[in-house]
Amino acid sequence: MDRFAGSSRRRSRRSRPVLGGAVAVAAAGALTLTGLVTTASAADINVAKNAGFESGLANWTCSGGTGTTVTSPVHGGTSALKATPAGQDNAKCSQTVAVKPGSTYTLKSWVQGGYAYLGASGTGTTDVSTWTPGSTGWTQLKTSFTTGPSTTSVTVYTHGWYGQAAYHVDDVEVIGPDGGGGTEEPGPTIPGAPAGLTVGTTTASSVNLSWNTVSGATGYTVYRDGAKAATTTGTSATVSGLAADTAYQFSVTATNAAGESVKSATVSGRTAKQDGGGGPVTSVPKHAVTGYWQNFNNGAAVQKLSDVPANYDIIAVSFADATTTPGAVTFNLDSAGLNGYTVAQFKADIKAKQAAGKNVIISVGGEKGTVSVNNDASATAFANSLYALIQEYGFNGVDIDLENGLNSTYMTKALRSLSSKAGPGLVITMAPQTIDMQSTSGEYFKTALNIKDILTVVNMQYYNSGSMLGCDGKVYSQGSVDFLTALACIQLEGGLAPSQVGLGVPASTRGAGSGYVAPSVVNAALDCLAKGTNCGSFKPSRTYPDIRGAMTWSTNWDATAGNAWSNAVGPHVHGLS
Repeated sequence: MDRFAGSSRRRSRRSRPVLGGAVAVAAAGALTLTGLVTTASAADINVAKNAGFESGLANWTCSGGTGTTVTSPVHGGTSALKATPAGQDNAKCSQTVAVKPGSTYTLKSWVQGGYAYLGASGTGTTDVSTWTPGSTGWTQLKTSFTTGPSTTSVTVYTHGWYGQAAYHVDDVEVIGPDGGGGTEEPGPTIPGAPAGLTVGTTTASSVNLSWNTVSGATGYTVYRDGAKAATTTGTSATVSGLAADTAYQFSVTATNAAGESVKSATVSGRTAKQDGGGGPVTSVPKHAVTGYWQNFNNGAAVQKLSDVPANYDIIAVSFADATTTPGAVTFNLDSAGLNGYTVAQFKADIKAKQAAGKNVIISVGGEKGTVSVNNDASATAFANSLYALIQEYGFNGVDIDLENGLNSTYMTKALRSLSSKAGPGLVITMAPQTIDMQSTSGEYFKTALNIKDILTVVNMQYYNSGSMLGCDGKVYSQGSVDFLTALACIQLEGGLAPSQVGLGVPASTRGAGSGYVAPSVVNAALDCLAKGTNCGSFKPSRTYPDIRGAMTWSTNWDATAGNAWSNAVGPHVHGLS
């Protein structure tokens, strides 16, 4: 991992297409229907119909058959619009809404993907539009308009840009006085999946859970290991009757008269030991997201551990520091660089993350790491010093990110010694470079296979790599679905279990020198490996449903980009179950 990635790099802002929204408005010939003027209701409402595309394209007209509805990605509910521009078509989708004359309306929608525009025409005053040049996560567009003195209908629309990537739209809102459209607005739609599911207090027989409110929901259902465990009308619940010192997987759905949402992201919670002893114990979910947390400031967002989003299941603290004793490491919190973050706060945040079912581990190495384990003495020093850090800070395990080579014989000895000291709950992850996992004869690959019985996951770095061989013997260039899948295949067919393989990628273009891929590409690669869908030209000969998930460098670069990576990849990984 590069401590200095992005610290001196500058990016040019992509220019807006010439004439932008004005050309698009003039080019799209949307139909306009006249609404009936009736007495407005006292409260403002959303006058758009099928605003979340839960009823397909009902009430919407898309140019040239460019629009469809999809189940992923979605912002709310179970469906969203996907529209694909062409060279002569900007993929415009529109709806005419009934409005009240002389009234102000707020126009909003959530968009993702390529260039996306949102606007209103036929307002009787000044037509409006707003746009974004594209985003990897859901971004809200917002504007407003005022209707003319005799305007009873307005056309609202969204479109992309000629020849650009497909865009997605969800949860359109046209908020203002009821224009009396002449038909009743459809009944409630199925609510979206709850977000922010968090594990709270645990006892030897119970786990407390809480989550964010979902708009339109009248109740919630809690699932434990896939089975219904509790229902509630609030946003918290305690699941009881559990076994002591046992890990469980929890998810929650939102319900209303229209039905039940899809399940939330899964979180892991472990009950306390019967005697109340021992520190927080967590387990890694079946499908997990790993993020590196930077103990330094290199231009990315400065974070406390408490700032790391809940989508991350394993947080790798970067990095441990070498000492003058060969093989030994220590940890020095960069309080000055982290705006006064204290050791006491850091330790408290580790405990809070563990109480929420997360694993916090210490990473050894990085691009500038100088730790060397090449004989028995250094192996012993490595294991002993790491165990001391685990005891002092409460880390759940260790990440091996030695980018200047390692000795498989002595690293194996060191990690087995550490495992014997820390016990079977120790989390061990690795982050080799692509060159390190091209062959089972490589030292990194041999180390992974040597400790396969205690290894959690290998999150190879699929970046800063150029081109590499895939498992089919063909050369693939970084930055593509094929690069991710064909190189992961080497590990999957070389002896690692699917649960021990993760895809390591940068969180943004600033997080690495090269090899960034959009979150949609990461998700497509995971689908290809797990399900055999969304593959590129390379398709594995079999599927690996238990593939562990994905990793990113870093949570800080993710935060710098508005957490677009974890917001897109996190739910997708957790939804692989």
